[in-house]
Amino acid sequence: MARKKQYNEEEVIKKAMGLFWRNGYESTTVRMLEKEMGINQFSIYSSFKNKQGVFLESVKYYKKQINTIKDKLKASNNGIVGIKQYFYDFIEFSSEGKLRKGCLVTNTVNEVKEEEEPEVIIELKKFANEIRDLFVSNLKQDDKKSNTLVQQQADYLMNAILGLSIASKVFTKEQLNNIIEVTFTNL
Repeated sequence: MARKKQYNEEEVIKKAMGLFWRNGYESTTVRMLEKEMGINQFSIYSSFKNKQGVFLESVKYYKKQINTIKDKLKASNNGIVGIKQYFYDFIEFSSEGKLRKGCLVTNTVNEVKEEEEPEVIIELKKFANEIRDLFVSNLKQDDKKSNTLVQQQADYLMNAILGLSIASKVFTKEQLNNIIEVTFTNL
């Protein structure tokens, strides 16, 4: 008979997500996860198989957390204005008090090699494409834009949000606001 888990899986994944977000995927060890999550290695391996399994569950949890701002963009009928608000909402989402963490997905893409962690990269690309698709659907609200222009602007906005994610770790709120404002002057 299988033993009953002595922990809440969502709570331990939330803790693991925070650790990955602060320290990065590569720097986070199973020992660090064990300490942060408050469960032993046996439980980690039994429930999640390995560090990658914990990370993939952490990305799922991250997606649920960011859904509040994604859903707002999905429901938006303001085109570019809705996307711009997403940028501002993202800055708020990615900061925790004085701790500026950027985006878990962007941070991980910057450090993980596809050939070493293909499953991780697949999940991160899927997440990025979900955001891009939301940009496309909001850009299409302007029926004067050709499909080609919509696709180009969606790529531009993806580049901008990835850059903003990195900038959010070092720049002041005023500088980040300036970046957002200038980004949207060109659309």
